[in-house]
Amino acid sequence: MRLTFAKTLQLAVTLLACAFLFIPTMQSVLAGLTANYFRGISSGLTLKWVAQVWDLYADSIFLSIWLAIACLACTLVIGIPAAYGLARNPGRVSRILEEFISLPLAVPGLALALALLQLYGSMKGFRTSWTFILVGHVLYTLPFMVRSVLAVLSAMDLKTLEDAAASLGASPWRRFADIVVPNAMPGILAGALTVVTLSIGEFNLTWMLHTPYLKTLPVGLADSYASMRLEIASAYTLIFFVIIIPMLVAMQWASQRAQRIK
Repeated sequence: MRLTFAKTLQLAVTLLACAFLFIPTMQSVLAGLTANYFRGISSGLTLKWVAQVWDLYADSIFLSIWLAIACLACTLVIGIPAAYGLARNPGRVSRILEEFISLPLAVPGLALALALLQLYGSMKGFRTSWTFILVGHVLYTLPFMVRSVLAVLSAMDLKTLEDAAASLGASPWRRFADIVVPNAMPGILAGALTVVTLSIGEFNLTWMLHTPYLKTLPVGLADSYASMRLEIASAYTLIFFVIIIPMLVAMQWASQRAQRIK
């Protein structure tokens, strides 16, 4: 009896939590598809608002996707070797370096953006380029990639595996490519999932770094909510969901598949 009651209570809490998240989401989606939000579904369904959002903010949508891909590439190139170095050389210095890499997580995004503006604001060509926003995104998301990969590498006997490969004549590069990367793949995919999600949805940092011609999805969403009809803003939210949810599902599937293979 107690076990049944506990399971029922857990199910009820889970359903309430899902409803708390799902109902506002569906309300926002329906608002972007109704002809008139204040009249509700009775006013009819339309894709007019979605088409207007695409006409107005297509550049912002493509910029966000491109920034997320570029940010993922940068964090992979920097984060995997960094995590490998920290795992290969444990000690006090490695812990200090790990905390230093994680420092952007403790600093508000606005403060990090302000520091970048003070440092690079005079470089007009760089300041007005999308790479300026990319720098901010890489600084913000790099700790997640490093920590995800480092957690996997720290959980296995990396030194023994490398010593065995070295005894067979494998070079340092071959050991890294054939042993470290395949074994760290679950952490790499988990970190990639986090990096892409954070890059596409990051607002505070991007809001300080963007220019009128370099608006990302969250910045464009805030702009649409502030200056346009509620239906257009809700349609913008719908496009955001259509882009991000399939990407997250695919990356989550890839991460689970990598763990099963391992």
